[in-house]
Amino acid sequence: MENNTDCCCACDSACCGASVSVASTALSKKDIFGGWKVRWGIDRYSYSIRPGLYSAGEPKEESPVLVSANYKLTFDVLRKKLAGLNCWLLILDTKGINVWCAAGKGTFGTEELIFRLKETGLSEVVSHRSLILPQLGAVGVNANVIKQETGFSVIYGPVRAADIKAFISAGYQATPEMRKVRFSMYDRLVLTPMEIVPALKKSIFIFGVLFILNLFLTNPFDIVDIALYLGAVLTGGFITPILLPFIPGRAFSFKGGLLGMILAFGTVCLMDFGLLELVGYLLILPSISSYLAMNFTGSSTYTSRSGVLKEMKIALPFIIFGIVVGCVMIFVSHI
Repeated sequence: MENNTDCCCACDSACCGASVSVASTALSKKDIFGGWKVRWGIDRYSYSIRPGLYSAGEPKEESPVLVSANYKLTFDVLRKKLAGLNCWLLILDTKGINVWCAAGKGTFGTEELIFRLKETGLSEVVSHRSLILPQLGAVGVNANVIKQETGFSVIYGPVRAADIKAFISAGYQATPEMRKVRFSMYDRLVLTPMEIVPALKKSIFIFGVLFILNLFLTNPFDIVDIALYLGAVLTGGFITPILLPFIPGRAFSFKGGLLGMILAFGTVCLMDFGLLELVGYLLILPSISSYLAMNFTGSSTYTSRSGVLKEMKIALPFIIFGIVVGCVMIFVSHI
């Protein structure tokens, strides 16, 4: 795990025997650049901070305690919105995963929260026994067990970090708007690079295989084949997430497959392809876009863990069949 100290002062302070790191509410240029890299899928799985207790502003023993994940992008978004607020931040070890995903996987969970409360000695730092947890982490935490084991009560805060100040000022009361999970077109747009970049990285291997095959084929793959493949990648990894609420169906795999089928019929049927190649692309293009769209469920607040598992169980066999059979048919057509 990477210990990013850019967000904090160089040294820790001691409070009632507990080690407390100081979190600045202003982001540095390095923080901003690091967030940009992660948005584009660069060093995503090492972008984390040290779990533990942090202070924002000049908190006192009666100051509120906010609980969050050690994914640095989440931490940066949170601390940026806390400017002017004096509070404590209890950061859990979520293995560098955001709150929503970590709650589903269990790393933002009851056991980790209990461990971190005891490990940091928070009960000696604050005079109250209340914790503000993000609403999106509720599925991973059993508030009753936390109360029984530690004496701390759990209060679920608003969905967005921008509403935390208003939430605290209102006596820990959330308005219906604060509880509402929004997933706007902009929210989806900023997440698409994290889907497209890994897909393009894997595409380098695919292009390498095609290059080698072309050395032995009498009818080599050309720019048209590459364009169709990239079109399917962009359809599943970019267009589908952008148009998500407007595409019929509930399953992401179905939405991506539907747009992929429209792409296939709108392009392949206009090409001068033989029957094998035509059918092959009608199988493989929707399968590629379906898989990438289904992969976007990990970035979405639309789905639940059980729903994702159910969708994968149903969709993956069809996707694998379409890709395998489609590839075989296209390869045979090029021999």
